Order: sequence, then structure tokens, then C-alpha cells
Amino acid sequence: MDAGRPSRTALAVAGLRAAHQIMDGPVVFADPVALPILGPGAEARIRSDEARLRTPTVRFLRASVVARSRFAEDTLATAVADGVRQYVVLGAGLDTFAYRNPYPDLRVFEVDHPATQAWKRDTLATAGILPPSSVAYAGVDFERDTLAEGLARAGFDRSRPAFVAWLGVAIYLTRDAIVDTLRAIAALPIGSGIVFDYSLPPDTLSEGQRAAFQAMADRAAAEGEPWRSFFTPDALAADLRGLGFGALEDVGPVELNPRYFAGRTDGLVLGGISRLMHAAVTRPPP
Repeated sequence: MDAGRPSRTALAVAGLRAAHQIMDGPVVFADPVALPILGPGAEARIRSDEARLRTPTVRFLRASVVARSRFAEDTLATAVADGVRQYVVLGAGLDTFAYRNPYPDLRVFEVDHPATQAWKRDTLATAGILPPSSVAYAGVDFERDTLAEGLARAGFDRSRPAFVAWLGVAIYLTRDAIVDTLRAIAALPIGSGIVFDYSLPPDTLSEGQRAAFQAMADRAAAEGEPWRSFFTPDALAADLRGLGFGALEDVGPVELNPRYFAGRTDGLVLGGISRLMHAAVTRPPP
């Protein structure tokens, strides 16, 4: 991402969430703020682009976006039931949870690049969406800034457990930046947890999956946001356990298609390029 401009990926993901609300039925991830946050004319713009949005590659991508959001918020609901009262959205982009938060005592911390964050707040103002008092903003460049310091500036309480969602970000970072971020989360109190998505290495994919992978990777690179990091499930699990995480839940199409996409006739289904990891902090940091 270039300094001074918002992430194109953040806008594209927001567009896919909004398209899901009006193109797919039944919806996997209901989001009444997805269209309003995109401003006037969003529905007309989406409908004018419907042919592209229904192509197999974009349909797989849309399924991935809505499945990861649904899985993260389903898992958050369990964390809240267990007493967690802090929710951190890393790489928030145009995520809308804070503006439809159903938990009155849940504090939401949106963490993102300062350029994207400033753009989002302008977008909210244009859409007439007033940020609630329960949301705080922390501007952090994941490749340069310390996550702990950014959260502290926003009023985050490191002595209390937190649930973290980190979606659509890790693939764009170096491995060192990913591990540093996970290490910071592993240092939170026991009872904290994280959900994040990651991409499998291209050489582990089928021929069809590699074609879709390459198309999406080429597009990201052309927009100045190249894909950088990939993990196998076993290697990632070993890294997480070494950092102090446990109770790992690693899910992909085999687990999530029956859960979220069963019985559909519109072709909305997960492919096999990316996976979701849910990990809990189960011991003090080493």
C-alpha cells in the first residue's frame, strides 16, 4: 500500500460483502451496513457489474470473504459468552461490525493503516454513519509500528482478555511481520483468542486451484499489494503452539461448505486456496 491512499483491497472486499447482500440468497453473512458504508449509488454500481461478479473466480472470492466474516463473528459470539469484553479488528478496512455491534458492553478496537483509517472515517461521515462510543481507532502500519503501542494509545486494556479478528491481511505481509503480530497477541491474558485467514502455498494446490490463485495474485500485484506469505497447516500449527497458542481450530472448504453453503443452487461455494485458523491463548508467553 502507498502512503497517503487507502487500500484498494479494503474497498474491493467491502464491495464483495455488499454484493452478497443483494446478489446471493440466502445470505451467509447478513450485514445491513455493507451497502450504506459504500455511499450513494452503491447498489446501482454493483448491479451494473453483476456479470463480472458472477464469474467463477469472483464468486469463489466472494464466498471466501463472507465465510471468513461469518466464522469470525460466530467465534466472537462464543468469546463474548465466555466473558471477553474487548474485540480487536486488525486490518479493519471497511469492516462494519462496530456499527452494528449487538453487545452493549463490548469495546471494539479498529486497527489499520492510517491512510485507510482516515479514508474510512470520511466514508462513514459521508454515509451519515455515526461511530458509537464503543469503538476506538488505532492507526498502525503493520510493517513498521508496534501493535501493542498502537492499541495502548487507543485505550486497550492489556490486563484483560481480548478476541482478535485478522482477516484478509496476513497474505500481504512478510512472515516476520506475521509472527511478530501473533507474538503480540499471544502475550495477552489467557482466555484471549484470534481468528485469521491464510493462504496455502501454490505448489500444494490442484491445477484448477492454481489457476484461480494465479489470477487473484496477479491482480493484487498489479494493484501494488502483492501476496507475500503462505503456510501449510502443520507448519502454521507448530508456529502457533511455539508462541503459546493452543486449542487450534483450522478449517477450510471441507468444514465450512457444509456449515455455510449447503443446499445452495447459485454456485456460491468455497474453493481450496485459503483457510481459517482459530487459536486461543492457553498459557503465559514463554
